[in-house]
Amino acid sequence: MNEKTLRVLEFAKIKEQLLAQASSSLGREKIDELQPMTDTASVVQALQETTEARAIYRTESFPLQGLIDVRPSLRRALLGATLRPEDLLEIAAVCACSRRAHQFFGKKAENYPLLSSYGQQLVVCRELEESIDSAISEFGDVKDSASSTLRKIRNDIRTLQSRLKQRLDTMVRSPAVQKFLQEPIVTVRNDRYVVPVKQEYRGQVPGIIHDQSASGATLFVEPMAVVEINNDLRRKEAEEEQEIERILGELSLEVQAAAPMLQKNLALLAQLDLAMAKGKLGYLQKATAPLINESGYLHLKNARHPLLQPETVVPSTVYLGKDFNVLLITGPNTGGKTVTLKTVGLLALMAQAGLHIPADE
Repeated sequence: MNEKTLRVLEFAKIKEQLLAQASSSLGREKIDELQPMTDTASVVQALQETTEARAIYRTESFPLQGLIDVRPSLRRALLGATLRPEDLLEIAAVCACSRRAHQFFGKKAENYPLLSSYGQQLVVCRELEESIDSAISEFGDVKDSASSTLRKIRNDIRTLQSRLKQRLDTMVRSPAVQKFLQEPIVTVRNDRYVVPVKQEYRGQVPGIIHDQSASGATLFVEPMAVVEINNDLRRKEAEEEQEIERILGELSLEVQAAAPMLQKNLALLAQLDLAMAKGKLGYLQKATAPLINESGYLHLKNARHPLLQPETVVPSTVYLGKDFNVLLITGPNTGGKTVTLKTVGLLALMAQAGLHIPADE
């Protein structure tokens, strides 16, 4: 298609309107690539897809929530990388989106045959979806229930933390120790539980200094009485990190195995998102599905320029190419001659891109 024609007729602005109706970056990517087609069968199919999508938009709730571009995560998984919890959550969301769309069209294949052909190609990855949901919380944390080993380690960590805090709380509440502290509190420095000791009483609270205040008046000391418990706690936390890494590694291997199916699902869902965006725009513009011919004629009834305000736009009826091949448009300046010409051209481009056009049936 001639780029100058697209620019002069402002086809890019129609695509901007379409972008606003997309549900995902994948759908918007498809819209960016959208061009008018010249193959009649392809145009007719695209228009029918828009008609089906518009019917869905008017009467149904179509499940495209969770359609996220996880292609970078899939590529990393295919290279053997361990994915982060938030990456896995997004992949589970795509699995759920694929499953819902597949189920939706499984029940409505007769109503929406073309869009159902995309929906029925979607692969349901229920096992992967459940594996991720059972291991990763909605906040991106690995759940205690992700493995029996992780549950035990975290129980041990909680027990050690409780012992440690109890020991330190007893210490900071002791009148004999309180006079050496800036405040009777327990805090954390360098992942170790410490107490704030006044600089001048450094020797009165034996332990390891982990930090000091900006003024130097306060030292954050790990009392010797809790060093061993702190060490045990750090060892357990290291075990926790290793177990989390193992769990994420196993889930990443599951993603790796399912990656080709998920990539195919993303392509199909993006196509559905494009169709739905076209259907929504057609509905909002009160547009109609044009009939396509290969005989070189057009007949537009009450055609309206889609970039003008619907309340003020003056519709035009244009007939050309069947009984006569030349149409002369006359009138004063600002009388609408250019708008009429651009309306004809832009609506032709929209129809060839599979969009409904703002005109009567």
